[in-house]
Amino acid sequence: MSDVIKNMVKEYSDANGILLNEGMLEALNAYASYLVKTNEVMNLTNITDDEGIAVKHFIDSLTLVPYIVREQQRTGRKDLSVIDVGTGAGFPGMVLKIALPEIRLTLLDSLRKRLNFLDEVSASLKLTDVKTVHGRAEDAGKDPSLREKFDISCARAVANLPVLCEYCLPFVRQGGAFFAMKGNVDEEEKVSGNAIGVLGGKKEKTDRFMLPGTDMNRSIVTVRKIKSTPSRYPRQAGKPSKNPL
Repeated sequence: MSDVIKNMVKEYSDANGILLNEGMLEALNAYASYLVKTNEVMNLTNITDDEGIAVKHFIDSLTLVPYIVREQQRTGRKDLSVIDVGTGAGFPGMVLKIALPEIRLTLLDSLRKRLNFLDEVSASLKLTDVKTVHGRAEDAGKDPSLREKFDISCARAVANLPVLCEYCLPFVRQGGAFFAMKGNVDEEEKVSGNAIGVLGGKKEKTDRFMLPGTDMNRSIVTVRKIKSTPSRYPRQAGKPSKNPL
């Protein structure tokens, strides 16, 4: 990891009570190197400069750490099961796993080559309890081995909030939480109430902030799963985005 990345990540984590030891910083170092190298032959990200990786990938993903820590404290368990829906190049899931090694992480994506990349990174960093699942959220959400099996689902920059709820809430067990990582979410929130309710959720709060060192708006929407998702959801692939709840 360049000093630029290391210093920026450490400064943010220290200021926000996120405990990253040297081993974790080294793991992020290796992850960044893999990302840049692999991106030369595979389109993983258009952000490859040191500052961009530090802020828009790593720090942006780390903003979710306190939310998961609160769930750990609430449940009295550190080994929470987390699914990152539409993980792409591994954000936020891989960063969460490095920062909170006790979580049991599942990375879901529709593109196999991205998951192959993440399998290689996990093996190289000797991360345990990391599983990759190839498929669309609509199909995976019907899979009995995945449906309502997770303490937490999360997604970053995947879809509009009503659509994202249909992708993510079916994975969450009753009592668990869905965290939607968004930009400016005001308009989406206005039309998301029906989807959240139909899918068995209840919105607890929305936190708004600026991504450190930028003028970029960020929001984290917390949805609690209060009842089981009806069996007809998620609808077949393509339906949620074409006809949001």
